[in-house]
Amino acid sequence: MIGILRSSIGRKLIMSLTGLFLVMFLIVHLGVNITLFFGEDAFNTAVNFMQTNPIIKTSEFILFLGFIVHILQGIIINIKSMLARTVKYKYHNRNTNSTWASRNTLITGIIVFIFIVIHMRDFFYEFKFGDTNASKYEIVISLFKDPLYTAIYVIAFIFLALHLHHGFSSAIQSIGIYSLNKASLTKKISLIYNLIISIGFSSIAIYFYVIQFI
Repeated sequence: MIGILRSSIGRKLIMSLTGLFLVMFLIVHLGVNITLFFGEDAFNTAVNFMQTNPIIKTSEFILFLGFIVHILQGIIINIKSMLARTVKYKYHNRNTNSTWASRNTLITGIIVFIFIVIHMRDFFYEFKFGDTNASKYEIVISLFKDPLYTAIYVIAFIFLALHLHHGFSSAIQSIGIYSLNKASLTKKISLIYNLIISIGFSSIAIYFYVIQFI
């Protein structure tokens, strides 16, 4: 079993399963963030529920572990791939054979990771350990009033969408439920999901940045 998990197929399977787990988390996270549109009480209530619910609190550790495993497996897979490729592949037309997102998952993953570190510092750490008297709602809104932070936030979710564009289909294929007959459906589901996530999170940041000038 250990040998299988250490194989390239096993590593891709682990990476796919942890990736799909993170995909589900993003939907929950977006649902909480959408309550920002309903005012301070609604958002603070949603965040407090997430922080005090025992099931959610337990899943935080699973999420953190899944995130770390996903990153490590991604790095290992990419390093092994580069070491095994002594001569670069010759492409007749790279844009036809593969997408930019599929060729640069490591780059998009690194950009997303850097953003998550910033995001954890500004939100997760402040919510749990910050000594400010401001409410959770006020912390979020104050950050979205900063044009630089808002721009970084939106750009990060664009790169996340690019990362997921390849990752979603790849994960479905790795766990064995992907086929040529289902390829079109998988791509459509991936596109819809990516649009919901990228537009959903970005629209929140843009809205609260613009509303301060109205």
